[in-house]
Amino acid sequence: MKDSTRVAGVLGVVVALFLVVQVGSLALVEPFKDAGLQSTENPQNPVNSVLYVAFLLVATAGILLVIKYDVQWILRAFILLTSGVIASYVFGAVLPAYVVGGVNLAAYAPAAVLVLALYAYPEWWVIDSAGAVMGMGAAALFGISFGILPALVLLTALAVYDAISVYGTEHMLTLASGVMELRLPIVLVVPTTLDYSFREEGEETAEVAADGEREGDAAADRPAYFIGLGDAVMPSILVASSEFFLETDVTVLGAKLPTVTAMVGTLVGLLVLMRMVFKGRAHAGLPLLNGGAILGYLVGAVAAGIPVVDALGLAPYV
Repeated sequence: MKDSTRVAGVLGVVVALFLVVQVGSLALVEPFKDAGLQSTENPQNPVNSVLYVAFLLVATAGILLVIKYDVQWILRAFILLTSGVIASYVFGAVLPAYVVGGVNLAAYAPAAVLVLALYAYPEWWVIDSAGAVMGMGAAALFGISFGILPALVLLTALAVYDAISVYGTEHMLTLASGVMELRLPIVLVVPTTLDYSFREEGEETAEVAADGEREGDAAADRPAYFIGLGDAVMPSILVASSEFFLETDVTVLGAKLPTVTAMVGTLVGLLVLMRMVFKGRAHAGLPLLNGGAILGYLVGAVAAGIPVVDALGLAPYV
């Protein structure tokens, strides 16, 4: 298979995975609200974003300690548990209830199967499937819990943090290399060949995929490309939040115009990011992805006739 064909195939799969997370999060917004899954008492309070970023910093430090002391089983158990919980929310929202003994098996049975598959057979397509379910669920949960201003603050802060942690301190590269070996839906895996097996890859491939040391490698020289699940989730938070909180009657394809343009902006940022990644270097994804989502959202809001102050969620403060 020619290198250009592989590049196109990888790019197509990555774009498709992002779209699944974005569209899925939109579909889950109302069901999650009806299920009472909104996690903040005041979704419009930007302090929520500050608290989340602080929690993320503490969690990152904890993960680095887990990697340093070689007790990754703690992180593995936590991620498997989290995967099961989020998956149960998603399945409970989209599948007809089947209650036995007070337990909705339609939610918990497929979630348990997903966790078991991740534990017993963490092949790339299992990880990507689980990642898509987790991604759309997480984006919807944050989307209904963070209003427009908190979502914008969160995406901006995380974009800055991602840039610093990749290009400055570089601790994100250490973290990525450490968690890659867990074979869990922390990353989305896109192989360049049909016979690729993520389960059978050794640590060397994982490390190269994480730190991008092979500058100049072509797609044909790499067995797979990896992109963090958070890179798909974070911009999708604004997508879900704008659809849930923004007031406008201007719609496109069944969604609010700023929501659609936020999706388009994310995908434009993704294309730029993947072009850089194809050159063989690891890059911070959120500056481009979150930046594209925010810019796209603002363009759509202005086009819909929404005042910039309202689009930014600043109206209560001015």
